[in-house]
Amino acid sequence: MNKHSSFGGAGGTSGGGGGSLFERAAEAYDFEAEFLRPAAAPADAAQPNANAPTAPDPAIEPDRPEQPAPTDKLEPFFEPEEERASRSPHPAARGRLGIVDRERLAESGFALPDAPISGIAEEFRIIKRQLLLATSGPSEVDPAKRRTILVCSAQPNEGKTFCALSLALSMAGEKELEILLVDGDFAKPELLDLLGLEGGPGFVDAVKNPHVDPNDFVIRTDIKGLSVLPAGRQANDVTELLASTRTNEVLEALTLNHPNRIVIFDSSPALVASPASVLASHVGQVMMVVRADQTTEADLREALALLSACETISLVLNGTSLAVGGRRFGSYYGYGE
Repeated sequence: MNKHSSFGGAGGTSGGGGGSLFERAAEAYDFEAEFLRPAAAPADAAQPNANAPTAPDPAIEPDRPEQPAPTDKLEPFFEPEEERASRSPHPAARGRLGIVDRERLAESGFALPDAPISGIAEEFRIIKRQLLLATSGPSEVDPAKRRTILVCSAQPNEGKTFCALSLALSMAGEKELEILLVDGDFAKPELLDLLGLEGGPGFVDAVKNPHVDPNDFVIRTDIKGLSVLPAGRQANDVTELLASTRTNEVLEALTLNHPNRIVIFDSSPALVASPASVLASHVGQVMMVVRADQTTEADLREALALLSACETISLVLNGTSLAVGGRRFGSYYGYGE
């Protein structure tokens, strides 16, 4: 993919189809030789596990961990039980399990991984293939960073959340991948409600508190291969938090020890909230959702300029109607006419 490629389309709640939606986006908006810049990051950490011996050798003075003075103790961000869980040295015990409301998703037009083949499911299969190729193809971008994808739009109500969740559900059907969907629309998070999951600490809490592991806040769902990280607490300084080096550490914790994990962010619209432009500097790819007959060329160009810290930006045309003679996924398998 080039920095402004168009590789497919999505119908959103109003259906999708008619020719390659990426091609249609490219035809509608001509972007040649614009906006390019990379970004980087590294860091890792490990926690020791110390157990006091039951029968110490009297000739040996046992090591005694120093207890921090009361004044050194950080003010807790969460419930005491959650803080204790976040310090657990056993990764398998981290996070919690959530049951997805599949009926609600189906009613909202989402294609579940185990559902019958449909037009929208096939559209996102084409979209995800191009994104997955970019995660493993030759590039100067760090391999772990290439596995992070930001889904964005210029304005609200252009279908970015629908596309982000549909992409995550489609990728979760891959046999060897683990998908982590992050609610990065910090001002108006929607993903947990759509999935029918309970809230809790999330991405903002992990960035705000350097003593926690973000993997502790991940919700493992009953959809195989799909996990969700909530947005977390509301904060007035989210943009400044995202611009800090701690964000790099959080992303590394989510990716470095999970080589098969793809991280997908559902971000805020680029032209109405600043976090999207900062997140773009931390991810390897941006999928820009363009709403047919709604997104203006001026808005799209301005949004792409704000997201230009990411060198790989692809366009998805959303909300299109079927074109005469165009592709009609689903009918081949007996769905549709």
